[in-house]
Amino acid sequence: MHKFFANSLFIGKKLQYLPHCHSTNKVAAELLTKSNPPEGMVVLTENQTAGKGQRGNHWESEPGKNLTFSIILYPNLLLIKDQFYLNMIISLGVADALKTELGIDVKVKWPNDILVNDKKISGILIENALRSTAIEHAIVGIGLNVNQTMFPVEKATSMAELTLMNYDLNNVFNQVIQSIEKYYLLIRSGDLKRIKQAYLSNLYWINEVHLFESDGVFSGQIVDIDDGGKLVVESNQQRDAYDIKEISFLK
Repeated sequence: MHKFFANSLFIGKKLQYLPHCHSTNKVAAELLTKSNPPEGMVVLTENQTAGKGQRGNHWESEPGKNLTFSIILYPNLLLIKDQFYLNMIISLGVADALKTELGIDVKVKWPNDILVNDKKISGILIENALRSTAIEHAIVGIGLNVNQTMFPVEKATSMAELTLMNYDLNNVFNQVIQSIEKYYLLIRSGDLKRIKQAYLSNLYWINEVHLFESDGVFSGQIVDIDDGGKLVVESNQQRDAYDIKEISFLK
């Protein structure tokens, strides 16, 4: 995998492969402090021992079976108030790549978990460095379950488990980064409206009545994402916006 060269414009053209590491996001952060890595540089490993997900969760990944990598980006045109659009385009990129590979429905669970059949197949952790009114750089960490079939939690799944097929990690990686790059170019062109429309159309539970928890259990439906990336839920004809630690999805 470390000899693989990406078939893309710039994402993955420069790649640092590590047989194992604690966290590809940490390695990417170290590169940014020591040098000036090109935009789209990828840090990739076959064995990440301390990967993190949203809310501080640990990302479990069997060595050599999945994709665990980080992308360095410089989305300088994206204002701090619009930084959630980066979450949107990365989520959409991974989801679209999976739709192409699997041929089945894939959903984005706010803010950026990727689900198939209500099970998590990919997690994303984005760490932004901010300066003045814009994003100076972003480190995009992605974990994608590809060929692993045994999981410590029942709410996880993989491409292989879904299709009973074994996948070439290089091919899947190439599909993912090309798809992400396509959406990232929309940020460069300033087409934020198109990004939000695509994100909402792929959003898990959008316009469906479900149970949530936030200072108690309530029934509501997701109707929007506000300008700051908060989840807008309507309940009893009232709309409220929630941050990532303020609401939970209940089954």
